[in-house]
Amino acid sequence: MAKRLSGIFTPMLVPLDERGDLNESEFRRFINWLIASGVNGLYPNGSTGEFTRLTAEERRRIVRIVCDEVKGRVPVLAGAAEANVKETLAACELYHSYGATAVAIVSPFYYKLSAESVYAHFREIALHSPIDVTLYNIPMFASPIDVPTIQRLSEFERIIGIKDSTGDVAFMMRMISAVRPLRPDFTFLTGWDCVLVPMLVAGVDGGTNAASNVVPELMRRLYDLTRAGQLETAMDLQRRILALFDLMLYQFEFPDGFRAGVEMRGFDFGRSRQPQTGIQSADRARLKDALQCLVSDAGLVPPPPGGCPVSLSAAAGDGAPSSKDVENIVFDVLDVLRQRGLL
Repeated sequence: MAKRLSGIFTPMLVPLDERGDLNESEFRRFINWLIASGVNGLYPNGSTGEFTRLTAEERRRIVRIVCDEVKGRVPVLAGAAEANVKETLAACELYHSYGATAVAIVSPFYYKLSAESVYAHFREIALHSPIDVTLYNIPMFASPIDVPTIQRLSEFERIIGIKDSTGDVAFMMRMISAVRPLRPDFTFLTGWDCVLVPMLVAGVDGGTNAASNVVPELMRRLYDLTRAGQLETAMDLQRRILALFDLMLYQFEFPDGFRAGVEMRGFDFGRSRQPQTGIQSADRARLKDALQCLVSDAGLVPPPPGGCPVSLSAAAGDGAPSSKDVENIVFDVLDVLRQRGLL
């Protein structure tokens, strides 16, 4: 029986140089920082890593660099999603040769397929892949993988788990109930940061969480607190991460908010491959101050030069804040930032 993947896997952002090419030295530095900060695994070529904006050659180079730099210290779950089965299997073979632990493969995209066609797609991969496969369910961008299909696919030994990015706790519980009795070793990962605690309580093994690019220490702490049963403290932290996640996801062009956050942690990630207008660039600069205010409260970065409207820790006093205290203060901060035109 295979060991389940567990913990926080970072769907890695990719630093680019002034020419828009992969900045390998900065990427290797980022890899080592993530591992030193406590993440349990790395996930190159995910949605946060803008895999659709990279060439096939670049995607392969990224996985090669990650495997080379990691040297077995943590598992590598490599995104192997390509536009068709033939190219996907070619990626599987190559990533296996690099030493990746497993691959994550998104359901067929562009064409909306029936459940039977989704099953046929993954069945073909399961029969021919030399490396373990995790399904990747993200219905907003690709054909959905429903519970009966997941249950059918779990019969293939090569398919070892699923990464689900719906954020739907009830759907996750249905998947676990349908599959775990048949495959106790099957891995369930959530790709939705703001419900990591509820998902862990529901039975998932961990998450592929975009916020771990920016606050890997906090995401690992959130995982550890929940696993230790310290749910009140975990929910306090979950609410703080919710505010941070929402700002990075909804106020920026995805994943530019997360790129801004990584730069705030001291990395040079350059500009995204997605062109921007002058207005978008100005908005990004203003939003970075709001982002820095939220992260500075955790003591991970200093506050912006203009200061912040309120400090969560200062407002909470010397004692440990209650869940309600944290929730109220977070939303007070966001309200003030909106009044200042920063949100």
